[in-house]
Amino acid sequence: MTSARTRDRLVQRLRDQGITNLAVLDRIKNVPRHIFVDEALGSRAYEDTALPIGFGQTISQPYIVARMTEALLEGGPLHSVLEVGTGCGYQTAVLSPLVERLYTIERIEPLMLRAKERIKELGIRNVRFRYGDGIPGWKAHSPFDGILVAAAPLTVPEALIQQLKVGGRLLVPVGAEGEQQLIRFTRKEQRIEKESLGPVAFVPLLGGMA
Repeated sequence: MTSARTRDRLVQRLRDQGITNLAVLDRIKNVPRHIFVDEALGSRAYEDTALPIGFGQTISQPYIVARMTEALLEGGPLHSVLEVGTGCGYQTAVLSPLVERLYTIERIEPLMLRAKERIKELGIRNVRFRYGDGIPGWKAHSPFDGILVAAAPLTVPEALIQQLKVGGRLLVPVGAEGEQQLIRFTRKEQRIEKESLGPVAFVPLLGGMA
Protein backbone atom coordinates (compact mmCIF):
# COMPACT_ATOMS: atom_id res chain seq x y z
CA MET A 1 0.00 0.00 0.00
CA THR A 2 3.02 2.30 0.04
CA SER A 3 4.01 1.52 -3.55
CA ALA A 4 5.12 4.14 -6.07
CA ARG A 5 1.85 3.58 -7.94
CA THR A 6 -0.19 4.39 -4.83
CA ARG A 7 1.76 7.61 -4.30
CA ASP A 8 1.49 8.52 -7.99
CA ARG A 9 -2.29 8.20 -7.77
CA LEU A 10 -2.33 10.58 -4.79
CA VAL A 11 -0.19 13.13 -6.65
CA GLN A 12 -2.45 12.91 -9.70
CA ARG A 13 -5.49 13.52 -7.50
CA LEU A 14 -3.84 16.66 -6.09
CA ARG A 15 -3.04 17.86 -9.62
CA ASP A 16 -6.69 17.32 -10.54
CA GLN A 17 -7.67 19.46 -7.52
CA GLY A 18 -5.47 22.34 -8.71
CA ILE A 19 -2.09 21.89 -7.00
CA THR A 20 0.50 23.06 -9.55
CA ASN A 21 3.73 23.67 -7.59
CA LEU A 22 6.06 20.88 -8.76
CA ALA A 23 8.26 21.04 -5.66
CA VAL A 24 5.21 20.59 -3.43
CA LEU A 25 3.91 17.67 -5.52
CA ASP A 26 7.36 16.08 -5.35
CA ARG A 27 7.37 16.33 -1.55
CA ILE A 28 3.89 14.77 -1.33
CA LYS A 29 5.09 11.92 -3.52
CA ASN A 30 8.35 11.30 -1.65
CA VAL A 31 7.51 11.90 2.02
CA PRO A 32 6.58 8.49 3.50
CA ARG A 33 3.23 9.45 5.05
CA HIS A 34 2.77 5.94 6.45
CA ILE A 35 5.48 6.51 9.08
CA PHE A 36 3.46 9.37 10.56
CA VAL A 37 0.36 7.26 11.32
CA ASP A 38 -0.21 4.19 13.50
CA GLU A 39 0.69 0.92 11.82
CA ALA A 40 -2.97 -0.12 11.86
CA LEU A 41 -3.77 2.84 9.57
CA GLY A 42 -0.76 2.34 7.30
CA SER A 43 -2.87 0.91 4.47
CA ARG A 44 -4.80 4.22 4.36
CA ALA A 45 -1.76 6.51 4.52
CA TYR A 46 -1.91 7.56 0.85
CA GLU A 47 -5.63 8.22 0.75
CA ASP A 48 -6.49 11.91 0.47
CA THR A 49 -8.06 12.04 3.90
CA ALA A 50 -7.29 13.13 7.45
CA LEU A 51 -6.53 10.30 9.89
CA PRO A 52 -6.43 10.15 13.72
CA ILE A 53 -3.00 10.34 15.40
CA GLY A 54 -4.19 10.20 19.02
CA PHE A 55 -4.75 12.90 21.66
CA GLY A 56 -7.80 14.14 19.72
CA GLN A 57 -5.56 15.26 16.84
CA THR A 58 -5.38 14.30 13.16
CA ILE A 59 -2.81 14.11 10.39
CA SER A 60 -4.05 16.60 7.79
CA GLN A 61 -5.39 15.45 4.45
CA PRO A 62 -2.59 15.56 1.81
CA TYR A 63 -4.54 18.06 -0.32
CA ILE A 64 -4.70 20.52 2.60
CA VAL A 65 -0.98 20.08 3.37
CA ALA A 66 -0.17 20.69 -0.31
CA ARG A 67 -2.57 23.66 -0.57
CA MET A 68 -1.20 25.38 2.53
CA THR A 69 2.42 24.75 1.52
CA GLU A 70 1.81 26.03 -2.01
CA ALA A 71 -0.02 29.12 -0.73
CA LEU A 72 2.78 29.87 1.74
CA LEU A 73 5.44 29.60 -0.98
CA GLU A 74 3.63 31.94 -3.38
CA GLY A 75 5.28 35.35 -3.24
CA GLY A 76 8.95 34.43 -3.00
CA PRO A 77 11.49 32.28 -1.16
CA LEU A 78 11.10 31.60 2.54
CA HIS A 79 14.18 31.78 4.77
CA SER A 80 12.64 31.58 8.23
CA VAL A 81 9.26 29.91 8.81
CA LEU A 82 7.22 29.17 11.93
CA GLU A 83 4.82 26.22 12.11
CA VAL A 84 2.24 26.30 14.91
CA GLY A 85 0.95 22.80 15.64
CA THR A 86 3.58 20.22 14.69
CA GLY A 87 1.19 17.32 15.25
CA CYS A 88 2.69 14.10 13.90
CA GLY A 89 5.26 16.03 11.83
CA TYR A 90 3.90 15.27 8.35
CA GLN A 91 3.40 18.93 7.37
CA THR A 92 6.84 19.63 8.85
CA ALA A 93 8.40 16.95 6.62
CA VAL A 94 6.68 18.27 3.49
CA LEU A 95 7.57 21.92 4.12
CA SER A 96 11.07 21.77 5.64
CA PRO A 97 13.19 21.15 2.48
CA LEU A 98 11.36 24.01 0.71
CA VAL A 99 12.51 26.63 3.24
CA GLU A 100 15.85 27.58 4.81
CA ARG A 101 14.91 27.24 8.50
CA LEU A 102 11.74 25.85 10.04
CA TYR A 103 10.73 26.43 13.66
CA THR A 104 7.84 24.28 14.88
CA ILE A 105 5.82 24.34 18.13
CA GLU A 106 3.61 21.58 19.56
CA ARG A 107 1.64 21.76 22.83
CA ILE A 108 1.21 17.97 23.26
CA GLU A 109 4.58 16.63 24.37
CA PRO A 110 4.24 12.97 23.22
CA LEU A 111 3.29 14.17 19.73
CA MET A 112 6.23 16.58 19.64
CA LEU A 113 8.69 13.87 20.70
CA ARG A 114 7.32 11.41 18.13
CA ALA A 115 7.44 14.02 15.36
CA LYS A 116 11.01 14.93 16.28
CA GLU A 117 12.03 11.26 15.96
CA ARG A 118 10.35 10.89 12.55
CA ILE A 119 11.98 14.04 11.19
CA LYS A 120 15.36 12.79 12.42
CA GLU A 121 14.73 9.41 10.70
CA LEU A 122 14.18 11.25 7.41
CA GLY A 123 17.53 13.02 7.72
CA ILE A 124 15.96 16.48 7.84
CA ARG A 125 18.28 18.87 9.68
CA ASN A 126 16.82 22.38 9.34
CA VAL A 127 13.95 22.01 11.83
CA ARG A 128 14.00 23.29 15.41
CA PHE A 129 11.31 21.91 17.74
CA ARG A 130 9.71 23.47 20.78
CA TYR A 131 7.26 21.98 23.28
CA GLY A 132 4.94 24.83 24.16
CA ASP A 133 1.93 27.02 23.46
CA GLY A 134 1.97 28.21 19.85
CA ILE A 135 -0.52 31.05 20.23
CA PRO A 136 2.17 33.57 21.35
CA GLY A 137 4.40 32.45 18.46
CA TRP A 138 8.17 32.19 18.93
CA LYS A 139 9.35 35.76 19.41
CA ALA A 140 13.03 34.89 19.91
CA HIS A 141 13.31 33.77 16.25
CA SER A 142 10.97 36.35 14.73
CA PRO A 143 10.30 38.04 12.42
CA PHE A 144 9.36 35.23 10.03
CA ASP A 145 8.96 35.14 6.24
CA GLY A 146 6.11 32.71 6.72
CA ILE A 147 3.90 31.30 9.47
CA LEU A 148 1.70 28.24 9.00
CA VAL A 149 -0.91 27.36 11.62
CA ALA A 150 -2.20 23.78 11.57
CA ALA A 151 -5.20 24.28 13.88
CA ALA A 152 -8.08 26.74 13.83
CA PRO A 153 -8.43 29.73 16.18
CA LEU A 154 -11.73 31.61 16.37
CA THR A 155 -9.76 34.80 15.78
CA VAL A 156 -6.18 35.22 14.56
CA PRO A 157 -3.63 35.62 17.39
CA GLU A 158 -2.24 39.15 17.15
CA ALA A 159 1.22 37.90 18.19
CA LEU A 160 1.49 35.88 14.96
CA ILE A 161 0.66 38.91 12.81
CA GLN A 162 3.26 40.93 14.72
CA GLN A 163 5.94 38.29 14.14
CA LEU A 164 5.69 38.51 10.32
CA LYS A 165 8.33 40.33 8.31
CA VAL A 166 7.15 42.92 5.80
CA GLY A 167 6.18 40.78 2.83
CA GLY A 168 5.68 37.76 5.09
CA ARG A 169 2.68 35.45 4.78
CA LEU A 170 0.54 33.88 7.50
CA LEU A 171 -1.59 30.83 6.55
CA VAL A 172 -4.24 30.03 9.15
CA PRO A 173 -7.65 28.31 9.23
CA VAL A 174 -10.04 30.63 11.10
CA GLY A 175 -13.47 30.05 12.57
CA ALA A 176 -15.71 27.69 14.52
CA GLU A 177 -16.18 24.05 13.54
CA GLY A 178 -18.17 23.84 10.31
CA GLU A 179 -17.48 27.50 9.45
CA GLN A 180 -13.71 27.60 8.96
CA GLN A 181 -11.98 29.43 6.13
CA LEU A 182 -8.31 29.16 5.19
CA ILE A 183 -6.98 32.73 5.30
CA ARG A 184 -3.71 34.10 3.95
CA PHE A 185 -2.52 37.31 5.59
CA THR A 186 0.32 39.23 3.92
CA ARG A 187 2.10 41.95 5.85
CA LYS A 188 2.72 45.15 3.86
CA GLU A 189 4.54 48.29 5.00
CA GLN A 190 1.37 50.05 6.16
CA ARG A 191 -1.32 47.38 6.18
CA ILE A 192 -2.22 43.69 6.40
CA GLU A 193 -3.75 42.10 3.29
CA LYS A 194 -6.29 39.34 3.88
CA GLU A 195 -7.34 36.71 1.35
CA SER A 196 -9.71 33.75 1.78
CA LEU A 197 -8.57 30.52 0.12
CA GLY A 198 -11.75 28.53 0.75
CA PRO A 199 -13.46 26.34 3.36
CA VAL A 200 -11.45 23.89 5.50
CA ALA A 201 -11.92 21.68 8.57
CA PHE A 202 -9.27 21.68 11.32
CA VAL A 203 -9.14 20.82 15.01
CA PRO A 204 -9.38 23.94 17.19
CA LEU A 205 -6.23 25.85 18.15
CA LEU A 206 -5.83 25.53 21.91
CA GLY A 207 -3.54 27.37 24.29
CA GLY A 208 -1.46 25.99 27.12
CA MET A 209 0.45 22.69 27.15
CA ALA A 210 -0.66 19.07 27.47
